[in-house]
Amino acid sequence: MKKIKLNFVDMWVDFDAHDNFFTRILSKRFEVEISPNPDFVICSVFGSDFKKYTCPRIIFIGENIVPNFNAYDYALSFEFLEYGDRHLRLPLYYMYLDNYIHEGRKFDRKITPEDAKRKFCNFVYSNNLQADPIRQEFFHQLSKYKQVDSGGRFLNNIGGAIKDKLEFQKKYKFSIAFENSTHPGYTTEKILDAFLSKTIPIYWGSSLVGRDFNKDAFIDVNDYDSIDEVIKVIMELDNDDEKYLQKLSLPYLNNEKFCENLNDDKILDFFENIFSNPHIYHKDSLPNRDENGHYGKVPFSIRMLSAMIPIKSMRHRFRNYLIDRDKIKKYQKFIKKD
Repeated sequence: MKKIKLNFVDMWVDFDAHDNFFTRILSKRFEVEISPNPDFVICSVFGSDFKKYTCPRIIFIGENIVPNFNAYDYALSFEFLEYGDRHLRLPLYYMYLDNYIHEGRKFDRKITPEDAKRKFCNFVYSNNLQADPIRQEFFHQLSKYKQVDSGGRFLNNIGGAIKDKLEFQKKYKFSIAFENSTHPGYTTEKILDAFLSKTIPIYWGSSLVGRDFNKDAFIDVNDYDSIDEVIKVIMELDNDDEKYLQKLSLPYLNNEKFCENLNDDKILDFFENIFSNPHIYHKDSLPNRDENGHYGKVPFSIRMLSAMIPIKSMRHRFRNYLIDRDKIKKYQKFIKKD
Protein backbone atom coordinates (compact mmCIF):
# COMPACT_ATOMS: atom_id res chain seq x y z
CA MET A 1 0.00 0.00 0.00
CA LYS A 2 1.11 3.56 -0.73
CA LYS A 3 1.89 5.50 2.45
CA ILE A 4 -0.03 8.79 2.88
CA LYS A 5 0.94 11.35 5.52
CA LEU A 6 -2.23 13.15 6.63
CA ASN A 7 -3.34 15.60 9.24
CA PHE A 8 -6.81 16.80 10.24
CA VAL A 9 -7.54 20.40 11.25
CA ASP A 10 -10.60 22.55 11.93
CA MET A 11 -12.75 19.46 12.54
CA TRP A 12 -15.68 19.17 14.96
CA VAL A 13 -15.20 18.95 18.73
CA ASP A 14 -15.25 15.17 19.30
CA PHE A 15 -13.38 14.29 16.10
CA ASP A 16 -10.85 11.45 16.52
CA ALA A 17 -7.96 11.95 14.09
CA HIS A 18 -6.97 8.28 14.27
CA ASP A 19 -10.40 6.66 14.02
CA ASN A 20 -12.92 8.32 11.76
CA PHE A 21 -14.76 7.96 8.48
CA PHE A 22 -11.78 9.08 6.39
CA THR A 23 -9.15 6.91 8.06
CA ARG A 24 -11.42 3.87 7.82
CA ILE A 25 -12.15 4.44 4.13
CA LEU A 26 -8.61 5.38 3.14
CA SER A 27 -7.09 2.43 5.01
CA LYS A 28 -8.74 0.13 2.49
CA ARG A 29 -6.33 1.33 -0.18
CA PHE A 30 -3.55 3.30 1.56
CA GLU A 31 -1.29 3.15 4.57
CA VAL A 32 -2.38 6.24 6.53
CA GLU A 33 0.03 8.05 8.85
CA ILE A 34 -1.26 10.97 10.95
CA SER A 35 1.53 13.53 10.96
CA PRO A 36 2.01 17.16 12.09
CA ASN A 37 4.01 17.61 8.86
CA PRO A 38 1.60 16.05 6.36
CA ASP A 39 1.69 15.75 2.62
CA PHE A 40 -2.06 16.41 2.61
CA VAL A 41 -4.39 18.03 5.13
CA ILE A 42 -8.11 17.30 5.52
CA CYS A 43 -10.11 20.17 6.99
CA SER A 44 -13.61 21.14 7.95
CA VAL A 45 -15.17 24.55 8.63
CA PHE A 46 -14.65 24.87 12.39
CA GLY A 47 -11.54 27.02 12.41
CA SER A 48 -8.83 28.59 10.27
CA ASP A 49 -5.77 26.47 11.10
CA PHE A 50 -5.82 25.23 7.51
CA LYS A 51 -3.99 28.43 6.52
CA LYS A 52 -0.90 27.13 8.30
CA TYR A 53 -0.51 24.38 5.68
CA THR A 54 0.97 24.89 2.22
CA CYS A 55 0.34 21.29 1.14
CA PRO A 56 -2.85 20.36 -0.74
CA ARG A 57 -5.91 21.10 1.37
CA ILE A 58 -8.99 18.89 1.18
CA ILE A 59 -12.11 20.21 2.87
CA PHE A 60 -15.12 18.23 3.97
CA ILE A 61 -18.27 20.29 4.57
CA GLY A 62 -21.27 18.80 6.33
CA GLU A 63 -22.85 22.19 6.99
CA ASN A 64 -24.89 24.39 4.67
CA ILE A 65 -21.76 26.12 3.40
CA VAL A 66 -20.51 26.19 -0.20
CA PRO A 67 -16.84 25.18 -0.69
CA ASN A 68 -14.42 28.06 -1.20
CA PHE A 69 -12.09 26.82 -3.92
CA ASN A 70 -9.80 29.81 -3.47
CA ALA A 71 -9.00 28.65 0.07
CA TYR A 72 -9.00 24.88 -0.49
CA ASP A 73 -7.63 22.73 -3.29
CA TYR A 74 -10.23 19.94 -3.19
CA ALA A 75 -13.64 19.61 -1.59
CA LEU A 76 -16.22 17.06 -0.51
CA SER A 77 -19.60 18.60 0.19
CA PHE A 78 -23.35 18.26 -0.27
CA GLU A 79 -23.35 20.41 -3.43
CA PHE A 80 -24.46 19.03 -6.79
CA LEU A 81 -21.35 20.55 -8.31
CA GLU A 82 -19.02 19.51 -11.10
CA TYR A 83 -15.61 21.11 -10.91
CA GLY A 84 -13.20 18.86 -12.72
CA ASP A 85 -11.45 16.53 -10.29
CA ARG A 86 -11.63 19.03 -7.44
CA HIS A 87 -15.06 18.18 -6.01
CA LEU A 88 -16.99 15.08 -4.97
CA ARG A 89 -20.50 15.12 -3.56
CA LEU A 90 -20.41 13.42 -0.15
CA PRO A 91 -23.61 14.13 1.82
CA LEU A 92 -23.39 13.95 5.59
CA TYR A 93 -25.86 11.06 5.76
CA TYR A 94 -23.40 8.73 4.01
CA MET A 95 -20.83 9.36 6.73
CA TYR A 96 -23.41 8.74 9.44
CA LEU A 97 -24.35 5.41 7.90
CA ASP A 98 -20.69 4.36 7.89
CA ASN A 99 -20.40 5.38 11.54
CA TYR A 100 -23.48 3.32 12.45
CA ILE A 101 -22.07 0.26 10.68
CA HIS A 102 -18.73 0.80 12.42
CA GLU A 103 -20.57 0.88 15.76
CA GLY A 104 -22.09 -2.52 14.96
CA ARG A 105 -25.68 -1.29 14.75
CA LYS A 106 -28.26 -3.57 13.13
CA PHE A 107 -31.22 -2.22 11.22
CA ASP A 108 -34.36 -4.29 10.78
CA ARG A 109 -36.49 -3.19 7.83
CA LYS A 110 -39.00 -6.04 8.15
CA ILE A 111 -42.50 -4.56 8.28
CA THR A 112 -45.15 -6.08 10.56
CA PRO A 113 -48.73 -5.03 11.50
CA GLU A 114 -47.39 -4.03 14.92
CA ASP A 115 -45.48 -1.17 13.31
CA ALA A 116 -48.78 0.65 12.80
CA LYS A 117 -49.58 0.39 16.53
CA ARG A 118 -46.60 2.41 17.71
CA LYS A 119 -46.72 5.87 19.23
CA PHE A 120 -47.56 8.75 16.93
CA CYS A 121 -44.57 10.99 16.18
CA ASN A 122 -41.19 12.10 17.54
CA PHE A 123 -39.09 15.24 17.35
CA VAL A 124 -35.39 15.15 18.36
CA TYR A 125 -33.34 18.36 18.30
CA SER A 126 -30.74 19.76 20.66
CA ASN A 127 -31.26 23.47 19.96
CA ASN A 128 -32.92 25.91 17.62
CA LEU A 129 -30.26 28.62 17.40
CA GLN A 130 -29.67 28.49 13.65
CA ALA A 131 -32.80 26.68 12.52
CA ASP A 132 -35.46 27.98 10.21
CA PRO A 133 -38.61 28.95 12.19
CA ILE A 134 -40.68 26.47 10.18
CA ARG A 135 -39.34 23.56 12.26
CA GLN A 136 -40.63 24.89 15.55
CA GLU A 137 -43.87 26.05 13.96
CA PHE A 138 -44.52 22.64 12.44
CA PHE A 139 -43.93 20.92 15.79
CA HIS A 140 -46.54 23.14 17.46
CA GLN A 141 -49.07 22.78 14.65
CA LEU A 142 -48.82 18.98 14.47
CA SER A 143 -49.06 18.78 18.27
CA LYS A 144 -52.58 20.20 18.02
CA TYR A 145 -53.62 16.93 16.37
CA LYS A 146 -51.74 14.57 18.73
CA GLN A 147 -48.84 14.93 21.11
CA VAL A 148 -45.50 14.89 19.38
CA ASP A 149 -42.88 13.53 21.78
CA SER A 150 -39.80 15.76 21.85
CA GLY A 151 -36.84 13.72 23.05
CA GLY A 152 -34.07 16.26 22.53
CA ARG A 153 -33.11 19.20 24.72
CA PHE A 154 -35.12 21.60 22.57
CA LEU A 155 -38.85 21.68 23.40
CA ASN A 156 -38.41 18.54 25.49
CA ASN A 157 -41.73 17.22 26.82
CA ILE A 158 -40.88 13.72 28.03
CA GLY A 159 -39.02 14.57 31.21
CA GLY A 160 -35.46 14.73 29.88
CA ALA A 161 -33.24 14.25 26.87
CA ILE A 162 -32.92 10.76 25.41
CA LYS A 163 -29.50 9.05 25.08
CA ASP A 164 -30.00 7.06 21.87
CA LYS A 165 -31.84 8.80 19.06
CA LEU A 166 -32.31 5.77 16.82
CA GLU A 167 -33.65 3.55 19.61
CA PHE A 168 -36.03 6.33 20.60
CA GLN A 169 -37.31 6.84 17.06
CA LYS A 170 -38.06 3.13 16.64
CA LYS A 171 -41.01 3.52 19.00
CA TYR A 172 -42.86 5.89 16.65
CA LYS A 173 -44.76 5.81 13.38
CA PHE A 174 -43.48 9.18 12.17
CA SER A 175 -40.34 11.27 12.68
CA ILE A 176 -40.06 15.00 12.09
CA ALA A 177 -36.88 15.27 10.01
CA PHE A 178 -36.40 18.95 9.29
CA GLU A 179 -33.04 20.39 8.28
CA ASN A 180 -31.77 23.54 9.98
CA SER A 181 -31.99 25.32 6.64
CA THR A 182 -32.81 24.65 3.03
CA HIS A 183 -30.47 24.55 0.04
CA PRO A 184 -30.52 22.30 -3.05
CA GLY A 185 -28.56 19.17 -2.21
CA TYR A 186 -28.11 19.93 1.50
CA THR A 187 -29.28 16.58 2.92
CA THR A 188 -28.02 15.52 6.34
CA GLU A 189 -28.49 12.47 8.56
CA LYS A 190 -31.95 13.50 9.79
CA ILE A 191 -33.99 11.78 7.10
CA LEU A 192 -31.69 8.72 7.08
CA ASP A 193 -32.05 8.32 10.87
CA ALA A 194 -35.81 8.21 10.45
CA PHE A 195 -35.61 5.58 7.71
CA LEU A 196 -33.16 3.41 9.63
CA SER A 197 -35.47 3.56 12.66
CA LYS A 198 -38.27 2.23 10.45
CA THR A 199 -40.46 5.32 10.73
CA ILE A 200 -41.86 7.55 8.02
CA PRO A 201 -39.87 10.79 7.79
CA ILE A 202 -41.70 14.10 7.63
CA TYR A 203 -39.02 16.01 5.78
CA TRP A 204 -38.27 19.65 5.09
CA GLY A 205 -35.03 20.91 3.56
CA SER A 206 -33.38 20.28 0.21
CA SER A 207 -35.59 20.74 -2.84
CA LEU A 208 -33.51 17.98 -4.47
CA VAL A 209 -33.99 15.43 -1.70
CA GLY A 210 -35.73 13.16 -4.22
CA ARG A 211 -32.36 12.55 -5.86
CA ASP A 212 -31.06 11.18 -2.55
CA PHE A 213 -34.11 9.25 -1.34
CA ASN A 214 -37.27 7.72 -2.75
CA LYS A 215 -39.93 10.44 -2.65
CA ASP A 216 -42.73 7.88 -2.32
CA ALA A 217 -41.28 6.61 0.97
CA PHE A 218 -41.59 9.85 2.94
CA ILE A 219 -43.59 13.06 3.29
CA ASP A 220 -41.85 16.06 1.76
CA VAL A 221 -43.24 19.27 3.23
CA ASN A 222 -41.97 21.20 0.19
CA ASP A 223 -44.52 19.36 -1.96
CA TYR A 224 -47.44 21.09 -0.24
CA ASP A 225 -48.77 24.62 -0.15
CA SER A 226 -49.29 24.80 3.60
CA ILE A 227 -48.58 23.06 6.89
CA ASP A 228 -52.30 22.26 7.14
CA GLU A 229 -52.10 20.23 3.93
CA VAL A 230 -49.12 18.26 5.27
CA ILE A 231 -50.89 17.52 8.55
CA LYS A 232 -53.93 16.30 6.64
CA VAL A 233 -51.78 13.74 4.80
CA ILE A 234 -50.20 12.63 8.10
CA MET A 235 -53.64 12.21 9.67
CA GLU A 236 -54.81 10.05 6.76
CA LEU A 237 -51.83 7.74 7.14
CA ASP A 238 -52.16 7.70 10.92
CA ASN A 239 -55.77 6.57 10.70
CA ASP A 240 -55.34 3.99 7.94
CA ASP A 241 -53.04 1.14 8.99
CA GLU A 242 -53.00 -0.46 5.57
CA LYS A 243 -52.01 2.76 3.82
CA TYR A 244 -49.43 3.51 6.49
CA LEU A 245 -47.78 0.08 6.27
CA GLN A 246 -47.75 0.24 2.49
CA LYS A 247 -45.81 3.50 2.54
CA LEU A 248 -43.54 2.27 5.33
CA SER A 249 -42.59 -0.81 3.27
CA LEU A 250 -41.28 1.19 0.30
CA PRO A 251 -37.49 1.21 -0.22
CA TYR A 252 -35.91 4.46 0.89
CA LEU A 253 -33.24 4.50 -1.84
CA ASN A 254 -33.86 5.05 -5.52
CA ASN A 255 -32.98 1.90 -7.48
CA GLU A 256 -31.35 0.48 -4.33
CA LYS A 257 -28.36 2.81 -4.80
CA PHE A 258 -27.20 6.03 -3.24
CA CYS A 259 -27.39 9.19 -5.29
CA GLU A 260 -24.89 9.34 -8.18
CA ASN A 261 -23.85 5.77 -7.31
CA LEU A 262 -21.90 6.99 -4.30
CA ASN A 263 -19.90 4.21 -2.65
CA ASP A 264 -16.56 3.65 -0.92
CA ASP A 265 -14.72 2.95 -4.18
CA LYS A 266 -15.89 6.21 -5.70
CA ILE A 267 -14.61 8.10 -2.66
CA LEU A 268 -11.31 6.21 -2.79
CA ASP A 269 -10.89 7.00 -6.49
CA PHE A 270 -11.37 10.68 -5.71
CA PHE A 271 -8.64 10.58 -3.08
CA GLU A 272 -6.34 8.41 -5.19
CA ASN A 273 -6.40 11.03 -7.93
CA ILE A 274 -5.45 13.70 -5.37
CA PHE A 275 -2.65 11.62 -3.87
CA SER A 276 -1.26 10.64 -7.28
CA ASN A 277 -1.59 14.02 -9.02
CA PRO A 278 -1.67 16.69 -6.31
CA HIS A 279 -2.17 20.31 -7.28
CA ILE A 280 -2.04 23.52 -5.28
CA TYR A 281 -4.89 25.82 -6.27
CA HIS A 282 -5.35 27.90 -3.11
CA LYS A 283 -4.38 31.57 -3.32
CA ASP A 284 -3.18 32.50 0.15
CA SER A 285 0.15 33.60 -1.34
CA LEU A 286 -1.37 36.50 -3.29
CA PRO A 287 0.10 39.66 -1.77
CA ASN A 288 -2.25 41.57 0.51
CA ARG A 289 -5.28 39.57 -0.56
CA ASP A 290 -7.53 37.18 1.32
CA GLU A 291 -8.58 33.79 -0.05
CA ASN A 292 -11.46 35.42 -1.96
CA GLY A 293 -9.08 37.68 -3.85
CA HIS A 294 -10.12 40.84 -1.98
CA TYR A 295 -7.64 43.45 -0.81
CA GLY A 296 -8.90 43.05 2.73
CA LYS A 297 -5.43 43.28 4.25
CA VAL A 298 -4.58 46.62 2.61
CA PRO A 299 -5.07 49.63 4.90
CA PHE A 300 -8.14 51.74 4.11
CA SER A 301 -6.02 54.86 3.54
CA ILE A 302 -3.95 53.12 0.85
CA ARG A 303 -7.05 51.78 -0.88
CA MET A 304 -8.60 55.26 -0.92
CA LEU A 305 -5.49 56.96 -2.31
CA SER A 306 -4.92 54.37 -5.04
CA ALA A 307 -8.61 54.39 -6.01
CA MET A 308 -8.19 57.98 -7.26
CA ILE A 309 -5.98 56.80 -10.15
CA PRO A 310 -8.25 55.87 -13.12
CA ILE A 311 -5.78 53.65 -15.07
CA LYS A 312 -5.78 50.16 -13.57
CA SER A 313 -2.11 49.27 -14.20
CA MET A 314 -0.92 52.58 -12.73
CA ARG A 315 -3.33 52.20 -9.81
CA HIS A 316 -1.85 48.81 -8.90
CA ARG A 317 1.73 50.11 -9.17
CA PHE A 318 0.91 53.08 -6.97
CA ARG A 319 -0.83 50.83 -4.45
CA ASN A 320 2.22 48.54 -4.30
CA TYR A 321 4.47 51.57 -3.84
CA LEU A 322 2.37 52.77 -0.89
CA ILE A 323 2.36 49.28 0.64
CA ASP A 324 6.15 48.98 0.31
CA ARG A 325 6.65 52.44 1.76
CA ASP A 326 4.43 51.53 4.69
CA LYS A 327 6.44 48.36 5.32
CA ILE A 328 9.73 50.31 5.26
CA LYS A 329 8.39 52.79 7.82
CA LYS A 330 7.36 49.97 10.14
CA TYR A 331 10.75 48.30 9.73
CA GLN A 332 12.63 51.53 10.49
CA LYS A 333 10.55 52.01 13.67
CA PHE A 334 11.42 48.45 14.69
CA ILE A 335 15.17 49.08 14.15
CA LYS A 336 15.08 52.27 16.24
CA LYS A 337 13.44 50.40 19.12
CA ASP A 338 16.27 47.89 19.12
